[in-house]
Amino acid sequence: MDVVIQLLSAFAGSLGFALLFGLRRRYLLPAGLGGMLAWGLYLLLGALLRLPFLCCLAASAFAVVYAEALAHLMRTPATVFVIPAVIPLVPGSSLYYAMSCAVQRDFSGAREYGAETLEFALAIAAGMSFVLAVRELRTRK
Repeated sequence: MDVVIQLLSAFAGSLGFALLFGLRRRYLLPAGLGGMLAWGLYLLLGALLRLPFLCCLAASAFAVVYAEALAHLMRTPATVFVIPAVIPLVPGSSLYYAMSCAVQRDFSGAREYGAETLEFALAIAAGMSFVLAVRELRTRK
C-alpha cells in the first residue's frame, strides 16, 4: 500500500508542477505519468540494488527517454515532459534537513544531509546528460 501512495503522490506532484508551468491540457496526463513512472523505477531499483545514486541516475535517464519519446509523438519540446518527470526525484527532504541542521549549528548533520543532496542532484544531472549525449552522438552520424 505504501508504494501505491508513493506512486500516486509522484503523479500528483508532477501534475502539480505541470499545472504550475502552464502546460496545455493535453500534456497534463502524460507529464504526471512521467513522474509516476520515473519514481516507480526508482523504487523498483531501490528494492533490488540498494544503491540510491544508481537508482536515481537510472530513473532520471528514463525520464529523459520518456520525455524525448513523447516529444516526438506529440510534436512538442521534450522540456515539457522532462521537468515534471524528474520532480519526484528532486532531493527536497535532504536539502531541508541540511538547511535545518545548518541553522541549528549542527554542522556534521548539515554536511551529511548536504552530501546526500549533492549525490541526488549529481545523479539526476548525470542521468539526463548521459541520455542527451548518446542522442546527440547518434544524430551526428
